[in-house]
Amino acid sequence: MSFPHRRHAWPSLRQVAACALLLCGAGQTAQAADEKPLWEAGIGVATVSFPAYRGSDQRHQFLLPTPYFVYRGEFLKADRDGVRAQLFDSDRAELTVSAALSPPASSDDIRARAGMPDLKANFELGPQLNLTLWRTDDRNRELKLLLPLRAAFTLEKQSRSLGWVLHPKLNLDISDLSAFPGWNLGLQLGPLFGDRKQHDYFYGVDAAYATADRPAYAAGGGFAGMQAIVGVSKRYPKHWVGAFLRYDNLNGARFVDSPLVRTRNYVAAGVAVSWILGESTTRVLVDE
Repeated sequence: MSFPHRRHAWPSLRQVAACALLLCGAGQTAQAADEKPLWEAGIGVATVSFPAYRGSDQRHQFLLPTPYFVYRGEFLKADRDGVRAQLFDSDRAELTVSAALSPPASSDDIRARAGMPDLKANFELGPQLNLTLWRTDDRNRELKLLLPLRAAFTLEKQSRSLGWVLHPKLNLDISDLSAFPGWNLGLQLGPLFGDRKQHDYFYGVDAAYATADRPAYAAGGGFAGMQAIVGVSKRYPKHWVGAFLRYDNLNGARFVDSPLVRTRNYVAAGVAVSWILGESTTRVLVDE
């Protein structure tokens, strides 16, 4: 199980896209090698509830469409772990190159950022090392250490760096639960880190935008809080169901004193159903 996450203030569109991906990955687990379609595609619907951004005291609920797409190429893959290029794969280690894209955020939609500049669309690119720490012979139980490191940039004519982000995490996958046949469970826990440039872009307040309730603030780099996620899912012949619950705690984060941080802990949750509309006739052998 790998859950997409963001570390900063999201606009409504960004939240919708991220949570759609999160739901599509909730509770999916590694299983023994088997022949599967080269690609699968479908559409679904999800309901999600979460704060406007990590540290926000505003909450949003959405009913939204969720795309379902899986591609199992030899080097290029698109699945629960996102879209990525696989550079190295062994029995216990996997090195991939992954990327993420986020649309822009309007400060008009976020009370804490009212009057501040909008957040530009941005993308992230970097390596991720996945280390298998333990698994059963049938691969129905698997514990991994995931080590993603990405550089972030604004997506505009003159792109600028938004620093680096790191999210090491333990990932436990349990497939085909004994008490609930066919259901998969995923658990994930880990800290988040970002450099000064990353944190200051999303949590800093320039003097020009300071108010009585929002003093000027410069964020430092380092620890960005803890995140824990639990997800469950079940795949049927022609549809898929999944749900997730995520808890974030910002105690000790370098930017926790920012006036843009209105709460230090919160939960996010969602439920989704997807229908598989088509699949490739070509079959490939995969561990998934």
